[in-house]
Amino acid sequence: MVQRKEHIDRAASLVVVACCLFWGFQQILIKSTVSEVPPLWQASIRFAGATLLLVLWCVLRGVPLLARDGTLRAGLLAGLLFAGEFACIYLGLMDTTASRLTVFLYTSPFVVALLLPRLVPTERLRRLQWAGLVIAFVAVAVAFSEGLFGQPALPRQLRGDALALMGGVLWGLTTLVIRSSRLATASAEKILFYQVAVTAAVAPLLSLALGEAWSFSYSSLAWASIGLQTAVGAFASYLVWMDLLRKYPATQLASFTFLTPLFALVFGVVLLHEPLTPQLMLALGGVAVGIVLVNRKPAP
Repeated sequence: MVQRKEHIDRAASLVVVACCLFWGFQQILIKSTVSEVPPLWQASIRFAGATLLLVLWCVLRGVPLLARDGTLRAGLLAGLLFAGEFACIYLGLMDTTASRLTVFLYTSPFVVALLLPRLVPTERLRRLQWAGLVIAFVAVAVAFSEGLFGQPALPRQLRGDALALMGGVLWGLTTLVIRSSRLATASAEKILFYQVAVTAAVAPLLSLALGEAWSFSYSSLAWASIGLQTAVGAFASYLVWMDLLRKYPATQLASFTFLTPLFALVFGVVLLHEPLTPQLMLALGGVAVGIVLVNRKPAP
């Protein structure tokens, strides 16, 4: 039986920040590889590899993946939602900018905060925590304000924005399914297996439908990028995230994800020599304040 905790402790905070740090770096990896490897084909390779790594991990550790435990329906639903989220992200990037997509995608914590308490009362946020969530989201919007409030949006861009928003909703719904179903008591490995395996099956079909060219003849840098996305991103970090969702309040964990797009901007400054703007500095402070408020323990 999984021991649930009401608040995120220091050790869990450090782990989730490390995950967000890599997810921010992962955006740099995808950006540097997408010109060489088509996006949904890249996702197909990534999640097929993650599924293989997860199966090997479970075999070595003796973790059962196929035992009947009543999680099949919820697991397949979570997998389809997860696959839909990534499809929306990749397809949305074809029509809108990365900055606009990022802001719309990170509406996910609001979906979790609005819907999950209806099914899991212990996940309900207090007013101060809602204020923290809003502050963190506004801070992310400030960081990406140039991409949001530049030239008027074109119809294709609006379609990309809609896909990004849908991706955020699907991300939130995936968390909702995991926390409010029998998946909440399943192993982290099994929860992740449903998601990566379903995505590994769906992504190639979408890639074919879009007419993407398939190949395995890529540069060593492209394969290194895909390798990191697979082993650390889609396997190790997601496995840790699933384990955290089983033990800690999802509404509080969701607030930390606002760090991911800001870490991506920081990596852009450090690795791509992009300018360090006042908006980024203000946003980093705002997200930090928001996370503190969301995770603040109530007064006794």
